[in-house]
Amino acid sequence: MTTSPAPPASTPPAPPVPLAALLARRDLGLRLLAGPGDASLHWVHTSEMADPYPYLLGGELLMTAGVQLTDPARYVERVVEAGAAALAFGVTPVYDTVPAELVEACALRGLPLLEVPPRTPFTAVARAVWRLMAEARLHELRRVTEAQQSLATAAARPSPVPAVLGALAARLGGRAVLLAPDGTESAAAGREVPPEASRALRELAGVLGPRPGAPASASGESGGLRLAAYALGSGDGPALGVATDRRDPGDHTITGVAVVLLSLLTAPHRGADAAVRDGALVRLLLGVSPAEAATALDPGPWTVVHARGGDGTPFAAADLAASLGTALVASGTGAEALGEAGAARVSGAAPASVRLLLPASSPVTARPGWFLGVSAPAGAGDLPAADRQAARALRRAEATRRPLVRHRPGGLASLVDPDEAAAHARTLLAPLNEPLRETLRAWLSLHGNWDRTAVALDVHRNTVRQRITRCATLLDRDLDDPDVRTELWFALGRGPGPVDQ
Repeated sequence: MTTSPAPPASTPPAPPVPLAALLARRDLGLRLLAGPGDASLHWVHTSEMADPYPYLLGGELLMTAGVQLTDPARYVERVVEAGAAALAFGVTPVYDTVPAELVEACALRGLPLLEVPPRTPFTAVARAVWRLMAEARLHELRRVTEAQQSLATAAARPSPVPAVLGALAARLGGRAVLLAPDGTESAAAGREVPPEASRALRELAGVLGPRPGAPASASGESGGLRLAAYALGSGDGPALGVATDRRDPGDHTITGVAVVLLSLLTAPHRGADAAVRDGALVRLLLGVSPAEAATALDPGPWTVVHARGGDGTPFAAADLAASLGTALVASGTGAEALGEAGAARVSGAAPASVRLLLPASSPVTARPGWFLGVSAPAGAGDLPAADRQAARALRRAEATRRPLVRHRPGGLASLVDPDEAAAHARTLLAPLNEPLRETLRAWLSLHGNWDRTAVALDVHRNTVRQRITRCATLLDRDLDDPDVRTELWFALGRGPGPVDQ
C-alpha cells in the first residue's frame, strides 16, 4: 500500500478527452501511426521549437509541422520527459510524409503519434479537442450536481448516516465506510472490497486526527483500488473511508459534500435544537430560499457571512465553519447552495465560495486565506436581505483586497429603494461582461491606481488599462469624472456580481 496526502487536483476543471474520441472524428482524418490509442488529452499546444520541453505542462496533445525537427529521437525523448500525452504531426508544407525516424522513436518510447492530413488545419484539431472537453465537462457537472442533490436528500431521511454512505457509494461506484476512532467500521455501504483494502483504509484513517501536523485527508492504493480517508468534524471523531476503482475529477467534489454532511450528522451532543438547525441546513442544500428555511430556525438575530478562498480542498468550508463556531454552512453562495456553483468547481482547485449562518452574538473575525462579507444582524424572516448584504460586502472585500468587510447600514444606499437600485444597476452595467465589471470594481476601489489594480487582479497593468478603456467606451462615460465614478461604484455594489450568479 502507498499513501500520500490528498492534494487539490492539478488537472484542469474539465475531464480529460480520450484520444480514441478524437481519432473517431472522421472529419479530421487523423491516423494513429505509433503508440497506444488510450491516452488522455488535457489540452492542446502547438509549437515549432526545436526543444518544446520548457513550454509544456504535461498532458498536452502537442502539434507540430517539424519546422525545426533535426533529431527525431531526441525530440521525442524531450516530449516524453515533459509529460505530453500525444504528438500530432502535420504533413506539408515542410514534410510530405511523417518521417520514419519520428514514427520509430514514438513507437520506441510509447508516445502516441498522429498524422494530420494536409486538408486539416491545426486549429480544427484544437477546436475538436476543446469541444470534446466541453461536452465531457458538461457531463461531469451534471453528474456532480445530481450526486450533490442525492446526498442532500439522503441526509434528510430518518437514518441519514447510512443513507448518505449509500448515496456516496452508489455515485462513486465503490465502497464508503464510517470508521470509528479505533478503526472499526460503524457503518458501510457499497460493494465489498478485499480484506487488504479494508486494512489499508483503517491505516489511512489512523494518520488523521486533531494532533498538530496531522492531515485532514490521506489517499493511497491497495489491491488495484483507489483509497481515501477523510477526517470528519474537528478530526477527533469518526472518519470517512472511500474505495473506488478509479477517481474521476468530480469525485473529489462529491466526496467533499459527503464529508460536510457526515460531519454534521455525526457531531457529538446533537440535541433537538441542533437537529432542527441541521434540518434547516439540509433544506438550504436542497435549494429552498432562505425565507423558507427560516421557519426551522430560531427567531435570531442571525448574521449571514459570505466567504471566498480556502486551500482548494473539500474541507475548506468545514474548517472555516468550525473556526467561526457554526455548523450552518453551505458551499456555494446564493440560492444554489451546494448545487451549480459547487459543481462548477469540479477540480477542487478553485477558491471555495461559502455561505454561513451564525448567531448574531458570535464574533466574526478575519481568517487567513479568506475574503469575508458580513451582514448586519437580522431576524430569521429577514435572512434574504441579510444574504444580499453579505454578498455585497464580499464583493467589496475582494475588490479592495481586504480580508473582512461588514455591511454598512445607512448611507446613500438606504435612501434608494433596493429594487429600483438593482434595476438601475442592471441597466447601467448591462454593456459590461463579468471580467470588465470586476476590473472596474477593483480599479474604482483602489482610486484608479493602475499598478495596485493589476496586483489585485493578478494581471498586467496594460491589461487593466485596456479593460478600463473598454469600460469607458461601452458605458459612454468619462471615468475621470468623480460623479461618474460615484454612480458606477454605487451600481457595482447594488447590481449582480459573481457571488449572485
